Amino acid sequence: MRAYVALGSNLGDREGFLREGVAGMRRRGLVPRGLSSVWETEPVDSPEPLWFLNMVAEVETELAPRRVLELLLDVEREVGRVRTVRNAPRALDLDLLLLDDLRMDDAGLTLPHPRMWMRRFVLAPLAELAPELRDPATGKTVAQALAALPSSPAARPVGPLYNPPLS
Repeated sequence: MRAYVALGSNLGDREGFLREGVAGMRRRGLVPRGLSSVWETEPVDSPEPLWFLNMVAEVETELAPRRVLELLLDVEREVGRVRTVRNAPRALDLDLLLLDDLRMDDAGLTLPHPRMWMRRFVLAPLAELAPELRDPATGKTVAQALAALPSSPAARPVGPLYNPPLS
């Protein structure tokens, strides 16, 4: 199955935390087959004005959705994330956006991610990897959904994440 994972950081060495996120996913068998560019993005619904670095990874997996989520949360903990207040600044945030065309709405996991279609910080990097993916609720592609968003909150491309080559 093809999964898409959003990575974000707005504390400390943001780029370093993104690299650690990718490396942590690899160590757990969630090997990225593609990585978007890094985007610097204005915070959304955050109590702090700290801008994020965001990106998206494409991963192939045969794992169940809950297991993928557990592994992503384990990577966050390994980097030092402690969940306190919703939308608080964080060293690393990993969100499972999509897992093939699976739809689910369970406690703690909704697929596709319920707010991804309204967020430039998700859609801009995702459009680099899969502009043709469709929102099952509206039928719009990632590219169409991105084009329909207002220009604020801002997102600007930074460039590729320096990382060892994908395997």
